[in-house]
Amino acid sequence: MAWRLYPNSLRARTCLLLIVGLCIVQVAGLTIHALDHLDIEQRITMREDEHRAFAIYRALAELPAAARAGAIRSLNIPSGFSVTVSDKPDRTVLGHEVPMPAVRPRLFGFPPFDSFGAPPPGGPPPGGGPPPGAEGPPGGPPMEGALPPPYPPRRNMQPLPSILHSAMLPPRLYPARLIVGHNPTSRHWVLSILTPDEADWVIVKFIAQRPNPFDSPTFLIAFALMTLCGGGLILWGTQRLIAPVGTLVSAADALGKDVNAPPLPEGGPTELRRAAQAFNTMAANVRRLINDRVLMLTAIGHDLRTPITRLKLRSEFIEDDELRDKFLADLDEMEAMVAAMLEFGRDTANREPRVRLDLSAMLSTVADEAAESMPHLAEHITLDTPDHPVLVAARSLPLKRALMNLVINALKYGGSAHITLRPPADGAVITIVIEDDGPGLPDKELERMFEPFVRAETSRNRETGGTGLGLAIARSVLRGHGGDIRLTNRASGGLRAIVTLPV
Repeated sequence: MAWRLYPNSLRARTCLLLIVGLCIVQVAGLTIHALDHLDIEQRITMREDEHRAFAIYRALAELPAAARAGAIRSLNIPSGFSVTVSDKPDRTVLGHEVPMPAVRPRLFGFPPFDSFGAPPPGGPPPGGGPPPGAEGPPGGPPMEGALPPPYPPRRNMQPLPSILHSAMLPPRLYPARLIVGHNPTSRHWVLSILTPDEADWVIVKFIAQRPNPFDSPTFLIAFALMTLCGGGLILWGTQRLIAPVGTLVSAADALGKDVNAPPLPEGGPTELRRAAQAFNTMAANVRRLINDRVLMLTAIGHDLRTPITRLKLRSEFIEDDELRDKFLADLDEMEAMVAAMLEFGRDTANREPRVRLDLSAMLSTVADEAAESMPHLAEHITLDTPDHPVLVAARSLPLKRALMNLVINALKYGGSAHITLRPPADGAVITIVIEDDGPGLPDKELERMFEPFVRAETSRNRETGGTGLGLAIARSVLRGHGGDIRLTNRASGGLRAIVTLPV
């Protein structure tokens, strides 16, 4: 199963790796964002719950002590909240007491100090005391415009707890005591609040709602948009990065089919330019080596023709007829080998342009010429081709020579040649099958038959065999056309040559 899930191509593997990495990074980033969002949402929810709890407390604290218990039913209690009035704090949940600020009671009708000990607007009078006559007559009410006694020192005042900031209570309603209980497991909160007159404890219980980072659609939408945008950018970038590899593969494939294929463009980034330059240098070296080999073969073959001709002329002066015939037969075989070498060189260095030609017509011509060259086996040549033309882009002379070599080999070694042309079933490959009725070959020798100067008949007798270059020439020509050839033994006896050509 693993091989099905893991792609084979470099492009797909690179895209998969980058997209998986992008998703991991996004999940990590969104997780951090979600945790921050949870923390903020939890703080906001807690502030809202505290505000609701103190709103309930304020409504009860402003009532007389006797009316507080009965007023609970008339209050708008939020869902999830429960409120009771008791003479003692709640002890069901472990809690801690919040220190309350010291609040100065009202004196002479003036408001008390704020929670930080700041004086009312206007500040205290200079000198720290009331102006003369501000106290009014002894035992009487204060005079109009009179000021309260001097303010106590700031150091005696305590800062306002943070929980009272969200309560937004006036100083006169600050609780005398506040006990906050919390159960982290069940998320239960209990606020035990003692009223300013210390007559009752207002106990507010609620369950803090668990925040959900997925309650907002923007979370998943953001993840989807980032994944789509990032994935599209990865696909585009990977295509741009892997495209030169495909170009290099195409150039290498073209070089394998034709050593004179055009060079690879040397453009793009530095690494691609260096790769293209190295490939073009290698292709030039391959062409030079092949040309050197072809030149050597053709030079040797050309130079051997002159001494062979002289030897033939001199052999005519041999008086022994039997010796002269053997001598001429050896020279004829040498001349055939030289001709084959020159033919091999011409096929390798062939520059004939490719044209669209009909394989059915070419095979018909090959069969006719083979029958003319070996008339005693003409009746053992059969041809099976489709009724419609089968077109292929090829160089006509080399391809005809390669097919002729295969047919002649079938006639020479198998005594027959059955030619079958199969049109492309999938629109990609044309198949030509050439079969004979001979003895066949050992399986281990089938591939070796394509090596130059290798023959199945080892005597090198011109009556039974040629030079051993026919199959080598045929494979060289067919591979130069982008096709190939292979040999197999028939189950009923004989040899089968299977030729494949691209459309």
